[in-house]
Amino acid sequence: MTDEQGTSGAILVVGGGISGLTSALEAAEVGNDVFLIDKNPYFGGRVAQLNEYFPKMCPPSCGLEINFRRIRDNRKIRTYTMATVESISGGPGNYDVTLEIAPRYVNSNCTGCGDCTAACPDEIDNPFNFGMNKCKAAYLPHEMAFPRRYVIAKDALSADGAAAVKDACKYDAVDLDMQSEKVTLNVASIIWATGWTPYDAAKIDNLKFNESNAIVTNMMVERMAAPSGPTAGKIVVPGSDKEIESIAFVQCAGSRDENHLEFCSYVCCMATFKQMNYIREQYPEAKIYVYYIDLRTPGKYEKFREKLMADENATFIKGKVADINVEADGTVTVIAENAITGNKVQQTVDMAVLATGMQPEMAEGGAPAGLTLDSNGFVLSDLQKGLIGAGCAKKAADVATTTQSSTAAALKAIQVSRR
Repeated sequence: MTDEQGTSGAILVVGGGISGLTSALEAAEVGNDVFLIDKNPYFGGRVAQLNEYFPKMCPPSCGLEINFRRIRDNRKIRTYTMATVESISGGPGNYDVTLEIAPRYVNSNCTGCGDCTAACPDEIDNPFNFGMNKCKAAYLPHEMAFPRRYVIAKDALSADGAAAVKDACKYDAVDLDMQSEKVTLNVASIIWATGWTPYDAAKIDNLKFNESNAIVTNMMVERMAAPSGPTAGKIVVPGSDKEIESIAFVQCAGSRDENHLEFCSYVCCMATFKQMNYIREQYPEAKIYVYYIDLRTPGKYEKFREKLMADENATFIKGKVADINVEADGTVTVIAENAITGNKVQQTVDMAVLATGMQPEMAEGGAPAGLTLDSNGFVLSDLQKGLIGAGCAKKAADVATTTQSSTAAALKAIQVSRR
């Protein structure tokens, strides 16, 4: 067990996506010591997995690279990856937080050379790409990974693989005997920026996600569209690499549904319009069908919506999808009731995209002692206790709203730390 003591008024930020990075930097740049942790082997969160994000349609490198540099350059910020909160004791102004840090099996000697990956014979489903391709069991999580240190999926290594990766490292960075460790931090307040996870499409039985490679999620499309993704930027049917002549977007896949997520996930409509742009850039004549309950593109996004709704090869059907049938030739048929005409409609397409909702990360695992969640799993901030939600841990939001929320969370945490 290691104890880490910042100066009086230190702040812990749990979650290192765009929200956590923003909160950490805002707090550190006014003089507070900050501990920034993430359960992944890298910082960047969901934004790192996107091809582009609103409002400027930037690639992730646009927003993350400068934040990573600011984190590196700020001595007030100490970072931990592969770290989760095990327990919290104490009270506002004086919390002791115990972290469990999982073994990376690669130590700080790592230079990021990649020799371990080149030598490794064993593969795993690539977690960053939602399993759409394989990566080596010794791997860099993604091309922009920060910290730029490799990680080893030890359970996937064969005996030969273990020997190969160890022998390949000339810096003695591979440590397959590494154990989990515990660290206790003393902090004044805690910002919960744990973000979101895509709702599990396999739970929506009628949409048949597990029955066909031609049924994908919106986040899978983001990874395909990304130049660094599993298909090098080409949107195709996973597994077959079939090009797209027709595609259906199924809105509110799990959202606004009392059996799944009760709330509107806010970004799904905008994500679909963005992905229509991706499709149109690659397939100018492809037929696009969008099944929706309502189209919600607030404020500045209205013009973006109007442009794409004017696409002569795009058809918008107001109606919730009731079923998707998998056809023998690999295509899928989307079945819905048109809420305007009352008619049952069906359309066979090469690919169906499920616009799955944003589920708060802590909805499944629950909250540590002292932290309160609402019925949907979002953090309820308690300013008196110095426990503050930020970004998508607090409510479903786009990137711009998330950064605003995270700046506000940092200001509140600073106030608690300086009482």
